[in-house]
Amino acid sequence: MNVYLAVVESLADWEIGYLTAELNSRRYFADPGMDFNLLKVGITSDDVRSMGGVVYTPDLTFDAIGLQQDDVLVLPGSNLWDQPQTRPVLELARNALDRGHRVAAICGATVGLASVGALNTRRHTSDDLESLKQSCPEYSGESWYRKEAAVRGDNLITASGLAPLEFSYEVLKMLKVWRPETAKAWFRLHKTRQERWYHELVASMS
Repeated sequence: MNVYLAVVESLADWEIGYLTAELNSRRYFADPGMDFNLLKVGITSDDVRSMGGVVYTPDLTFDAIGLQQDDVLVLPGSNLWDQPQTRPVLELARNALDRGHRVAAICGATVGLASVGALNTRRHTSDDLESLKQSCPEYSGESWYRKEAAVRGDNLITASGLAPLEFSYEVLKMLKVWRPETAKAWFRLHKTRQERWYHELVASMS
């Protein structure tokens, strides 16, 4: 299984922090030795710099992706999703969704997907519906919009940029790399900060 993480200039670090930390560390994986890769994908092979100044070196470029059934393409927020250089990436994501592959997008990446018509017939959310309608002439999916922190609809996950925890939770559930009880306890611990969920999380690993 591969998770392909799109790394583009001005990537929003906080929107993927929970997710990348848990996938890279494998600390709560039901099977830490499973065949799993977290791969950074770039428009080119050049380094990119996030909003936080972190430098990401792509492991491969988008034209080299060969999505398999269990893979997921993750699109973090960035200031570039409305720019011409990211259009091929968004079209790749739209075509992947049409073929039944899995895509997860947060914040500005959801606007990018709307701009290529990928959200017109799929349940989704974004930062703001009115903004989505105004900025994306190709968007006609208002009836599919849900005013929620994160939404999973079949093979697509979308989230507001204010919901990195909910976004990560939905992606982790989709991947099934954790036991269900682990995912629940992890989410509730971070959401509520209640001690009981820490003990639930530890117990889920035994």
